[in-house]
Amino acid sequence: MSRIVVLDYGSGNLRSAERALRRVGADVTVTADADLAVEADGLVVPGVGAFAACMTGLRSVGGPRIIERRLAGGRPVLGICVGMQVLFDRGVEWGEETDGCGQWPGTVERLKADVLPHMGWNTVRAPEASVLFAGLPADTRFYFVHSFGVRRWELEESDVLRPPLVTWAHHGEDFVAAVENGALAATQFHPEKSGDAGAAVLSNWLRDVVG
Repeated sequence: MSRIVVLDYGSGNLRSAERALRRVGADVTVTADADLAVEADGLVVPGVGAFAACMTGLRSVGGPRIIERRLAGGRPVLGICVGMQVLFDRGVEWGEETDGCGQWPGTVERLKADVLPHMGWNTVRAPEASVLFAGLPADTRFYFVHSFGVRRWELEESDVLRPPLVTWAHHGEDFVAAVENGALAATQFHPEKSGDAGAAVLSNWLRDVVG
């Protein structure tokens, strides 16, 4: 049974994430303890609300350093919603720019859509080689709640490193719905609120990324 830590930094659907991970067979601890977070088989970084507030909370528990230490050792990390957004270089909300964790280049900004927030069920376009979405039909729907997102993928292609797998969704315009980048993965949607579809994504992550 995989030992998973849900990082408690004052943001996110902690108990919902805990229940969803237990549902698919994980041994889950919700904690801000850095040693436990670094040593777990998998780390989940949830997040809701404003980018700046989430970064403040994350820094208060040493979250960026925890993530860096885990990834340096090839240990899996999964970001969810704003927990995905903070993995990028920066967030811009209401004219305020905030530095993120910088694991991927790119900016989180307000979506260009007639109706915001983007709240409810939506489909995604996953690449064929995706691990997270393996076995799920193309019309599978996931639950989103957000007004901001990554509208452009900015990481340059490399002849040396395997490129990340980027999944897209559409609400007014295309935005990044998920990223799979070796030990680092993230979803803009909430798998813990996405019923059987979200459980399948978490199960795939546990089996094929955490191992």
